[in-house]
Amino acid sequence: MEVFFQQLRDFPFIALFLTLGLGFLVGKFKVGKFVLGGIAGTLIVGVLLGQVGGIHVSEGVKDIFFSLFIFMVGYLGGPQFFASLKPSAIKYLIAAVGMTVLGLLTVLGVSIWAGLDAGLAAGLAAGGLTQSAIIGTAGDAIDNLGLAGDVAKNLKTNVAVGYSITYIFGSIGPILMVGLIPIVMKWDIRKAAIALAAKMGGAGELGEGEFSPLTRVNTRAFKLGKSSKFLNKTVKELEDKFGDDLTVEQVITDNKGMEPEPSMILKEGNVLFISGLVTAFSKAGSSFGTEISEFGENIDFTEEVRSIILTNKKLHGLTLSQVLEKATAEQRHGIYVSGISRMANPIPVLNGTELHKGDEIHLVGRKKDLDRVQKLVGYKAPSINVTEFATLGLAMAVGYLIGEISFTIDGTAVSLGSGLGCLGSGLLFGFLRTRHPKMGAVNTGAAVFLQSFGLAVFVGIVGLNAGEPALEAIKEHGVTLLLLGVVVTILPMIIQFVLNYYMFKIKEPITALGVLTGSKSANPGLATLLAAAGNSTPTPSFTMAYAVANIFLTLWGPIIVAIIANM
Repeated sequence: MEVFFQQLRDFPFIALFLTLGLGFLVGKFKVGKFVLGGIAGTLIVGVLLGQVGGIHVSEGVKDIFFSLFIFMVGYLGGPQFFASLKPSAIKYLIAAVGMTVLGLLTVLGVSIWAGLDAGLAAGLAAGGLTQSAIIGTAGDAIDNLGLAGDVAKNLKTNVAVGYSITYIFGSIGPILMVGLIPIVMKWDIRKAAIALAAKMGGAGELGEGEFSPLTRVNTRAFKLGKSSKFLNKTVKELEDKFGDDLTVEQVITDNKGMEPEPSMILKEGNVLFISGLVTAFSKAGSSFGTEISEFGENIDFTEEVRSIILTNKKLHGLTLSQVLEKATAEQRHGIYVSGISRMANPIPVLNGTELHKGDEIHLVGRKKDLDRVQKLVGYKAPSINVTEFATLGLAMAVGYLIGEISFTIDGTAVSLGSGLGCLGSGLLFGFLRTRHPKMGAVNTGAAVFLQSFGLAVFVGIVGLNAGEPALEAIKEHGVTLLLLGVVVTILPMIIQFVLNYYMFKIKEPITALGVLTGSKSANPGLATLLAAAGNSTPTPSFTMAYAVANIFLTLWGPIIVAIIANM
């Protein structure tokens, strides 16, 4: 065994990747609806492997991966963060900021009462408020205190200790609140979600095996027979019958495909390729003719699913139905919305769904139709295989430069640090990509990966480098921190919910719980809410509050360190 341990000391990157692998396996641990998660699992495994002693991964590697993580937090959340500044969303903005401020005050209050040092207080905030980014920004702040090397190292170790002890209940707490609040308020979450979807123009309650057709698009082929209701009718007459819900994409005559003109007369034996909403097909029944699946060897018919990033400021804040009303029949022709994503989270495709700059809209149609709409909406989302590294590299460099900005407090020089610098850069470039599409973009999938992997590597190194002192600190402060973590998690949520309900009049159940969990940056809470709702109606309110909370909670790391250290 000692030979293996020596290998970990000699090649610390083996220890790092072993920590990642085992950490994400441990993170699959599940009790009821609670899942530990890969990040918390990685930190726990890192602390345990760190007990081997002598394992040290370069601090430079840790800083680089944290910078990537925090940059992507800003980059993905930037458009939604700035969208939350509009007047109609002001109460949600205040609610989200209010939750983060209550969280800060609670952390400071219990930390001062319990006599915690700056590291434990910051770790308490990171875990109790479920904001892992605080680990990094607090670490930067500790480095700026000008303390002796060993003292600074112990404080940063305590940040990891506080996080590892309090994170579990920090994740469980919002899950419990999502379950308890509806009981206290006598809400039926499923019924409320169905009502909200209906209000937004969606379907009623769905049974097993059913789906919402507004999010589903299909293409089918029909051969016109003598009984067809559209025999000897024009293409325009057929399409007018179904409004914008169905489109004739191609007509096959004598085994040859033809582009349909509005005035084209439909004859017996024609094969029609028709695209549209599933509901429209169900209403049409057999009025087209006989559905077929074989078309001949010479037929070339393809459609495209294209994701377009919304950048047109004239469309920002409009509902989906308002956008469709604003567009002309020619502009709408042949285009169907199959999905919408916000901050990498799917949101419901309903008539009342409000669109924001930065939303990724998934469209289905022919290439020529998609090209036409793309010019009106924004720009094509980068391929999953392509990332604009010029943008990424420049943005990261700007982030590090911002981090060098310093100011003086009580005669002590304090710099923003690479964490806050890259967060600011991410916000800036995330916002700019909605204004200047040609400057390049980072693919959403790649951004999510860099965010998750960057944080995982960072916390893994934190755990490994913490070593034996971490276990000693857990033994000494474990019970105290656990109880304080319960207070930090639950108390702000209770107070803010009351304020949201009675002061800000956020009384619609799904919206109220979406804002509450988003303000807590509680993804497990959202997962529980989505399961209870049975649809994606909680996602818009969650993402708006989540974007705001992510920014402000990250800023609290240096503030907590500065206040507690000075006391």
